[in-house]
Amino acid sequence: MKLVRYGKPGKEKPGLIDANGQLRDLSSVVPDIGPEQLGDAALAKLRKLKTEKLPLVRGKPRYGSPVANVGKFIAIGLNYADHAAESGMPIPSEPVVFTKANSCIQGPNDPVMLPKASVKTDWEVELGVVIGTRARHVSQKDALNYVAGFCVVNDVSERAWQLEHGLTWDKGKGFDTFGPLGPWLVTRDEIDNVQKLGMWLDVNGQRMQTGNTKTMIFNVAKLVSYVSQLNTLMPGDVITTGTPPGVGMGMKPPVFLKKGDVITLGIEGLGEQRQEVVPFKL
Repeated sequence: MKLVRYGKPGKEKPGLIDANGQLRDLSSVVPDIGPEQLGDAALAKLRKLKTEKLPLVRGKPRYGSPVANVGKFIAIGLNYADHAAESGMPIPSEPVVFTKANSCIQGPNDPVMLPKASVKTDWEVELGVVIGTRARHVSQKDALNYVAGFCVVNDVSERAWQLEHGLTWDKGKGFDTFGPLGPWLVTRDEIDNVQKLGMWLDVNGQRMQTGNTKTMIFNVAKLVSYVSQLNTLMPGDVITTGTPPGVGMGMKPPVFLKKGDVITLGIEGLGEQRQEVVPFKL
């Protein structure tokens, strides 16, 4: 299934994309797409619905984050060897884990706002993993059973705050609008092999990133298992799993986002995003 949340910010309704690519309203079935709707039993009930009987949604409404009430937004750094190289950093022997503020989460096509006085805002196409079942010290073998599904993430990053203001990456990762998710949550049963998904990102129509999840250093199962040793993963938590090469920081000379730039990105089977870069405002 492709589950969505659509409508104005803060007033999103639950929906799904049917086999014909049409948006159907789920408001009469579930109150939202959030932690309580992501477990295997809840998803099984949704799969039994006769989607052709659900109301069609007309027009082209805004999509919000496909998951409501995200508790933890956990990120993995340097998870592609070639990205680590372009960043001038060693290939990690264990996953690099940091957090993005859940207040940075937004819809897939909402504008990205430059932080105040920022001159080093960057892009990162990433695979997002949405947890469906409480996971604590789970094995790598069983880890994918705790996943509800997957989505596209743009891990927008302000490199000066990430790398030049002390040792904590979180500072440059959680600014408002720095966490576009979606357009939809694709349940795990629809993805035959999550470690074989093409991914790409363009800025102003120019291809910047081309990659594939098969080149991850630590695969999705390893990451879910590893993070579950550090803290209990809860339904609705999101892990964003690292980016392939082609970020602005790695170019010679570096290239960063500016007002008016347009970012488009996508992952095979998971849909596409589009964001316009806008200046800071309170």
